[in-house]
Amino acid sequence: MQLIQENPDLSAYLAADDVVDHRHPLVRETAAGLAKSSADTYEYARAAFEFVRDTVPHSQDTGRMEVTWRASDVLRERTGICTAKSHALAALLRAEDIPTAFCYQRLRDDNTSGFSLHGLVAVRLDGAWHRQDPRGNIPAGVDAQFRLGEERLAWPVDPESNEVDYPVLYAEPSPVALRVLQEARDRLHLWQIYPSEL
Repeated sequence: MQLIQENPDLSAYLAADDVVDHRHPLVRETAAGLAKSSADTYEYARAAFEFVRDTVPHSQDTGRMEVTWRASDVLRERTGICTAKSHALAALLRAEDIPTAFCYQRLRDDNTSGFSLHGLVAVRLDGAWHRQDPRGNIPAGVDAQFRLGEERLAWPVDPESNEVDYPVLYAEPSPVALRVLQEARDRLHLWQIYPSEL
């Protein structure tokens, strides 16, 4: 799949805002700790990915009910759904001047017999964009890994089931997904209002 950079200005993919608050002290402290043990940019990006994937469990997996959306809150509370975890990973990567985009998939949702929007990121390394999925691995067949080149996402899409890989790389999180994260009273309410597509 050919990835499409929405904004031609690469600096847009380094920006901080209320969601990707990479100037927040907790984000800076976390980034500094990861950078200290990383020999180069690639190692740092992999360490940041593994940190979010492995130490911030997906709230569905743990049964946590709170809904996080701001990167620093995701890191502080150590919980979030896929889109929130993507915000946290983007903040850690942008904190170390690694351009990071938001990207999405429409996947089957076995709980609703419909579809659900899935959030991930793309990182720009070695002159190209590479999608990464920090959702969190589970024994039931989810084994996402940090890779350049051949992707190892949580879920490859199945076009025959009308699943979709959206090719656009956004500098800011999807307003549709962000709005429901901000409005949800808890995770159960979130699943009731969560979008099925962009």
